[in-house]
Amino acid sequence: MNNKKLVILMEIAIMAGLSFILGKLAFSLPQGGSISFGMLPIVLVAFRHGLFAGMATGLLEGVISAMMGGYILHWLQAILDFGVASTVIGLAAVVRRPLLNALHDGNKTVITGYMTTGVLLGATLSLIAHVLSGVVFFSEYAGDQNPWIYSIIYNVTHMVPSAILTIIVGSLLFATAPRLLKVA
Repeated sequence: MNNKKLVILMEIAIMAGLSFILGKLAFSLPQGGSISFGMLPIVLVAFRHGLFAGMATGLLEGVISAMMGGYILHWLQAILDFGVASTVIGLAAVVRRPLLNALHDGNKTVITGYMTTGVLLGATLSLIAHVLSGVVFFSEYAGDQNPWIYSIIYNVTHMVPSAILTIIVGSLLFATAPRLLKVA
């Protein structure tokens, strides 16, 4: 294994751990869920190293979360909430090439636009996984309400603020320290 691959693997492991920690250092909501910066390390790896590295970071974070006390009712719910939902955040890397081109051009507005697009894509796909899990496995909490509406409202209340925080902090980080996106 060459040094570059080893560095990427170490970054994936470190950032997955950091994502887990940031997810635990969160503002917990009364109805459940929490608002955190947990997406930021996954997105950073995705933008630095691409799709595979970003998705691997998300998957590893999901596995760590599940192993460290994740609420699991069923194996499929575990896959949706801890596997799929975390992994798809790494799909933010689909805008990596134009983001790096904007970085090369020094256009901070375009950098922020692509970063926002990537985060929104990953967060939206993660939200879909959580909503499906909510409808299938947590519908009894909806009471008389439609389980789809209940699951969407429940998950949007923590996913959207987390995505907004990731966009704000990521934009500030990448605008003030664009070298974070450069791979040595």
